[in-house]
Amino acid sequence: MARIAGIDLPKNKRGEIGLTYIFGIGRSTSQKILTSCGISWDKKVSEWNDEELNAIRKHITEGLTIEGELRSERQLNIKRLLDIGCYRGLRHRKGLPVRGQRTRTNSRTRKGKRKTVAGKKKVTK
Repeated sequence: MARIAGIDLPKNKRGEIGLTYIFGIGRSTSQKILTSCGISWDKKVSEWNDEELNAIRKHITEGLTIEGELRSERQLNIKRLLDIGCYRGLRHRKGLPVRGQRTRTNSRTRKGKRKTVAGKKKVTK
């Protein structure tokens, strides 16, 4: 069982994919890590020996911000935007899309479930 940064990596996955289970490591980063450690991307996580595992662990702890530290850093960045009251901070505060997407029809993920507003009644003569 490969355990890096408090995460159990899946044994049956390729190394390139297995490393992406760590928050903050995507495909390209995992490829760079494996290349710098001299490990094939196609080698399964279960096939890694102790030396390779230690090399990966060392590379990750030295140069990358991952897991809890990365999450807290992201939260602090958002809090900073909220505190200074910039446009992006206001969008975060209101729960609307931050990066200029349209809101008339889309953005249900940010806005949440639809809140139906009743229309005006027609005046009868």
